[in-house]
Amino acid sequence: MKILKFGGKSLAYNGGFDKVLRIIQDKVENQEKIAVVVSAIGNATNELEQILEAASKNKSYIKQLETFKKEQQGNSTADLSSEFSLLDKLFEGVALLGDYSPKIKDNVLAQGEVIAAKVVTEALQQKGLNANFSDTRLLIKTDTKFGNAQPLEQTSRKNILNHFKQHNGTTINVITGFIGSNVNNETTTLGRNGSNYTASLIANYLEAEELQNYTHVDGIYTANPDLVKDAKKIERLSFNEANELANFGATILHAKTIVPLIEKNIPLRVLNTFNHNNKGTLITAMSDNEGIKTLSVLDNVALINLEGRGLLGKTGIDARIFRVMADNEISVSIISQGSSERGIGIIVAADKVTKAIVGLEREFENDFYNKDVSKITANDDVAVISIIGQDLSTFHKPYTALIRNKIVPVLFNNTVTGKNVSLVVRKAQTHKALNVIHGEIFGVAKKINIAVFGHGLVGGTLIDQVLASAANIEKIKGIKLNIFAIGNSKKALFNKDGITADWRQEIQQNGKVYSVDDVIDYAEEHHLENLIAIDNTASADFIENYIPLAEKSFDLISSNKIANTVGYAFYQKLRKTLADNQKNYLYETNVGAGLPLIDTIKLLHLSGENITKIKGVFSGTLSYLFNHFSVENRPFSQVLKEAVDKGFTEPDPREDLSGNDVARKLLILARELDLQNEFEEIKIQNLIPEQLQQGSASEFLNRISELDPLYQSVKEKQQPGYVLRYIGELSGDLQQDKGNLDVKLVSVPGNSALGQLKGSDSIFEIYTDSYGDQPIIIQGAGAGASVTARGVFGDILRLSEKK
Repeated sequence: MKILKFGGKSLAYNGGFDKVLRIIQDKVENQEKIAVVVSAIGNATNELEQILEAASKNKSYIKQLETFKKEQQGNSTADLSSEFSLLDKLFEGVALLGDYSPKIKDNVLAQGEVIAAKVVTEALQQKGLNANFSDTRLLIKTDTKFGNAQPLEQTSRKNILNHFKQHNGTTINVITGFIGSNVNNETTTLGRNGSNYTASLIANYLEAEELQNYTHVDGIYTANPDLVKDAKKIERLSFNEANELANFGATILHAKTIVPLIEKNIPLRVLNTFNHNNKGTLITAMSDNEGIKTLSVLDNVALINLEGRGLLGKTGIDARIFRVMADNEISVSIISQGSSERGIGIIVAADKVTKAIVGLEREFENDFYNKDVSKITANDDVAVISIIGQDLSTFHKPYTALIRNKIVPVLFNNTVTGKNVSLVVRKAQTHKALNVIHGEIFGVAKKINIAVFGHGLVGGTLIDQVLASAANIEKIKGIKLNIFAIGNSKKALFNKDGITADWRQEIQQNGKVYSVDDVIDYAEEHHLENLIAIDNTASADFIENYIPLAEKSFDLISSNKIANTVGYAFYQKLRKTLADNQKNYLYETNVGAGLPLIDTIKLLHLSGENITKIKGVFSGTLSYLFNHFSVENRPFSQVLKEAVDKGFTEPDPREDLSGNDVARKLLILARELDLQNEFEEIKIQNLIPEQLQQGSASEFLNRISELDPLYQSVKEKQQPGYVLRYIGELSGDLQQDKGNLDVKLVSVPGNSALGQLKGSDSIFEIYTDSYGDQPIIIQGAGAGASVTARGVFGDILRLSEKK
């Protein structure tokens, strides 16, 4: 025989109920011998509890009760008059007394299961099936602990066996879950999710072939799929793993369900009523493999802390705490304490916390008076996340991932075997914490959530590059890049599941006026983990957002040079904020576009290598300009106009010719060597004569021929075989606080490294003590939206690997 158990969501009239009937009918047609255990229909138990509370507080409940009756009856022809009449009398009595006992509550809640069993029985009979209503109040006998009664095994077993002898063959026994009765025939309930327990007991008593638990999901997942989108179904679990999962909050199981099945080695299969062709999750004595199986959550809990310096060195404190818990019938799921016992934390059910505090204050009254105990506090703003199958030897991985995402556990503990670890976190961080842990420990892609600010040439190219490469990166690297926000100076586009290829049109049509705080709030609201903010603007104002972004768990990437070249005080403050919050800031494209320059200098400096000088052609624009002008018989203005027409310069080419961009890049490298130079200290040769520095860009472009005599003269004064290059140079004693920074036009041999530069390439010479007169040379494309965007993309991947 197989025992089929159906939950409330499966039995709901809006689609599930007919599927339940179809499943049962299919089993009968396949000549399977079955019994059916049912929970209350839909949300009946909670609704009955709400009506009970309203009646006890003398609030109006009649309308709510009538709605309940109508919904439970539905289109069923089952006679529910006795159940409805009993509820009328019970609620009327509660309203008169203004209170109710646990016994009354059990009697009220039991009607949900009775109604469900009668309705299912009637529906099956109408389909011509031999269904029999089976009331477990006549079968399962319990103690008198209302609300969480314990079955009297011998009597219950005997009653069940006799009942099935009487109703056997083709009979389908439709059995009420959750309820029983004591020796005085008073209705009792078996506690939270007790219908699963009922089904498990009956399977044990009848030595069933299998217990099939039908729910609204395909089985047991690596995490709650409502909270973790990437959760995967588990094909198989062991009884021990399922028991741990049940004890640590899995609503699909009851903590007591597993034991009766273990006794008789009866498999439990968790199936989906709405997809019953799926094989679900099978729970047996053996698991498929070792390792972490799933994450579960207990969120209806509270943390009680007992603190006091006077407890230092005293023994027996924990024994007194547990005595209070035992006297008040309060279960402790987690305890954490130091060896000194000066601080002890315990996790209990949230609805028991008041009773626990009162009991502890009474127990430690003298300790308060003697000031040995300073305070006993409760915090219900917590949740417990349990990692089932976690070995402490690898626990550092999910723990480090949590810290990187600014989720600091309040406490954690592990079982003696070291195979399960529980973390207590702030309730508001539960959802995000689940996603962080799940992404770290299961073989699914690690999700990186990205906000891109600025979508001009570089930013727009980057977004397109990420979208084009995302699928391949996920396949090869196991990293899922998800751009959840794109912002320009006015509007932003949000999509927690990732923007699509038509983002340009969407931001025009659906973009919203925003601030950076809105992006931060959106990430928090949707529990997004592994956050990266990318600044592809050229805004001096936007860098003020770096610090709040880092404080809110964003790592930073920037092609904007300004944050690294403003005052040294801000530079230091940003670094301190990044360090305090354990965040990274990558800006490889600030100098040399996509060339690996900054990383190389960082590595050399960190390794203790003494860098003595850095010089090079920092600007791809000016590289193009002087590479061509030096060797071609053309006026300077003609080469400049060609560079403008090809889009190599800024709209106002004086921004390139002023040398400020090269100066900023040089300053960035100086600060990588811990030099404290300010921008104002850089000697910059402005390539624009004074008379052309004012006026509009168009006016300047109309007068660029005035530059020709100046630069033709400079070109002709060179030694034979020499060429012009506009360079940045860092020199001096670089072991001091400041170095010498020069940006200038120089003449160099045409056969030198600088002199042989072609096109718009950049080149950098790094001189060190170890390399002597032979510098490290880094050369390549130093400009262009595609190259810069690819460099930013590289920073994204570097950060993603660290997360």
